[in-house]
Amino acid sequence: MTTSDEYAISVAKTEYRDGYNSADVDRLLSVFSDSFSNMSDGEPSFYGTEGKEAQRSQAAKLFREYHVKMEIIVIAITVLGNTAYDYGWQKLTLTPKSGGQAEIRRCRYCEIWQKQANGEWKIGFFISNKDLEPVMLEGTGIGSSGDRAIR
Repeated sequence: MTTSDEYAISVAKTEYRDGYNSADVDRLLSVFSDSFSNMSDGEPSFYGTEGKEAQRSQAAKLFREYHVKMEIIVIAITVLGNTAYDYGWQKLTLTPKSGGQAEIRRCRYCEIWQKQANGEWKIGFFISNKDLEPVMLEGTGIGSSGDRAIR
């Protein structure tokens, strides 16, 4: 593991976030590998070349219908040779372009990154699920962790 690999993934995550925030489909997709597999909560799963194609279609539709603000909190980035994973929380604030109240979608995510032949890191696999409010387990003193900063 090198800090330069962690840094490169962090820079790519910034591109990911900024692709959403600028409604730039190409910028968003620049961080995904050509063999991207997507298992996003609330969406059908797509694998391989269909994954990136589906991501393009879904993002274009989202940007047509909403003003989008993406916030990301990364818990950790772990590099294991030419593969890495990171996980954390994402918050999308979607304001309808046609007017109306903003909708907030929070999720927990895990991404698997692949180092490309040219040294760039690309997301090869993404999975998410709806973020739930933290709770204490009755009678145990054990509480779930959650970052209220994105709530």
